[in-house]
Parts: sequence; C-alpha cells; structure tokens
Amino acid sequence: MNLQGASAVVTGGASGLGLATVRRLLDQGAKVTIADLSSSPGEQVARELGANVRFVAADVTDPVAMDAVYDSAEQQGVLRALVHCAGRGGAVRLVEKDGKPGSLETYEAVIRTNLIGSFNAVRLAAARMVRNQPTEDGDRGACIMTASVAAYEGQIGQIPYAASKAGVVGMTIVAARDLASKGVRVCTIAPGLFDTPLLARLPQQVRDSLGQSVPHPARLGAPDEFAQLAMHILSNHMLNGETIRLDGAIRMAPR
Repeated sequence: MNLQGASAVVTGGASGLGLATVRRLLDQGAKVTIADLSSSPGEQVARELGANVRFVAADVTDPVAMDAVYDSAEQQGVLRALVHCAGRGGAVRLVEKDGKPGSLETYEAVIRTNLIGSFNAVRLAAARMVRNQPTEDGDRGACIMTASVAAYEGQIGQIPYAASKAGVVGMTIVAARDLASKGVRVCTIAPGLFDTPLLARLPQQVRDSLGQSVPHPARLGAPDEFAQLAMHILSNHMLNGETIRLDGAIRMAPR
C-alpha cells in the first residue's frame, strides 16, 4: 500500500509502540492522527512531530470519541491504515494471596479496553475504509491490531490480560474474512518483551534480566522493530488474517 499522502490512525500513539509507528508512517509520507487518552502526552507529541500529525483525545471504547478521531483523520486524506496499539494491563489471580476471589472489576476493565476497544476501533475504521476507492492492488485499507505473547503463554496473574489478547488473536482471521470482499485487510502483531514506557519504570537489573530471557536476540525488543513490522504488513498485500509473533523465540514461563 502506497501511504504517500494517505491518512492513518494510530491508537496509543503518544508513546511506546504506537509512537514508533507514528514516526514510521510519517517516513512513508502518511498523515497521522494519534488517538490516545487526554492524560497522555499526545498533544505535545503532535506539536513536536509537525504539521502532518494530529492528536485527538479518545478512549478506544468510546464510539463517539473514536468517530471524532476518524473524522479528523479523513480531513487529512483518505483513511487507509489503522494501527491499534492502545491497551492496558491489570494483575488478577483467581484466588488472591489473602484468600479472596480475584477482582471481577479489574478483569472486566481490562477486557473492555483491550478486547472491546479493539473491536470498536476496527469496526469504525473499516466502515470508513470500505467507502474508499481501491488501490491498484485492490486494497481499500488495512487494520493492524496488537495482541501479545500472553495470548498463548499468559503468566500467573495475567488472566485478564491473556484472555483479552487471546480474544484479539481470535478476532483476526474472522475480521479478515468478514472484510475480504470489501478490500480491507486485517492482521495482528503479538509482541514479546519490548522496551516500552511500562518496562522503563523497572530497575535496570530487572530490565536486563528480562532481556536475557529472550533466546535471540537476548534483549528487549525496540519499539521501532514493532513499527517496521507494521509497515511491512501495510505494504505486503498477501498478509491478511494473520497474527505474527514478534518475540525473539521467547515462550513465557508460568511466572
């Protein structure tokens, strides 16, 4: 897909994997709308990155807010790409250390952001993309979701996160089949251990230990490596309905 002059939306684009993707999209000539929470540095990031970037504060589970994101994106050009990076964690065990049952409220909140938010972001983007004129390769647009290796090997305490990301993986082929006749592709990236702001809060020795747990390369992934894969998915028209692990061959231990 030729992104020169096209419009793209990146949710969670104010930091981490999303911000790296915003930078790569700009390099490809796209005009980018960042959707992130009002508490994020999105407005500052958009100012720093220049005229081809907009920021619209939005919770990905809010249909009205996300419609405003896509309205803004279409003011910049034809909406061709969504890279959905927004998500959250939340530790829950079935039975906590004090013997009480795990928090249903936390479980529901994580599922809502990561799984329902993914469905909401993709359905609203796709409804715009299907109206586009197809490119010479037949694409009207492409959506990339973000899962996690936790979808396959969730660790103890990751029940809501693993369940939500497994749901994203399960959605991928169905969404791709649903939109195939309309010329919109859907893929998912399942990252392993990446050097994101969340991990940046950990002590360096913990970060180093996490990196050494990756078989090869024995380090944390760089956000730009995620962004590079996202760009390849957008450019390779045969990539559709696939979840791609990006993890250095790691398989997570129980804890």
